[in-house]
Amino acid sequence: MSEFQECLNKQKIRKFDRGKILAKKELLTANGDLHRAKATFKQKDFKWTTIQVYYAMFHAARALLYSRNYRERSHQCLIIAIKELFVKEKLLDYRIVEALQRAKILRENADYYDRFSRESASSMVEKAEEFVLKVKEILNNKK
Repeated sequence: MSEFQECLNKQKIRKFDRGKILAKKELLTANGDLHRAKATFKQKDFKWTTIQVYYAMFHAARALLYSRNYRERSHQCLIIAIKELFVKEKLLDYRIVEALQRAKILRENADYYDRFSRESASSMVEKAEEFVLKVKEILNNKK
């Protein structure tokens, strides 16, 4: 059984009829988080930059999932679903989803263990910009 199917079976990914309606709102949230992450980085608050960058990517990924009328109940299953629904269809490059996975790990390290760095925050701001931009492109092409 695929990881995606396991997420469906465990109801960590569920059908969500209102998803397409809310996808745009999620993308706006992603943009706001990314904007705040950049401002926080300029203030040299690398812990909060790391956390905000992940949530920018999370909300962008959620916008993609919503566009297919699914909703997540697990951050890891969200990533699995994005791989299944967008990487396999060659709409997203695998490396960009790996950046989302890395951002998740960095956010957990910053949030739970107070481990973060300027370098990783800087790198992830760039990756988040790329991720959010790519999600915008995908969602705009669906119209």
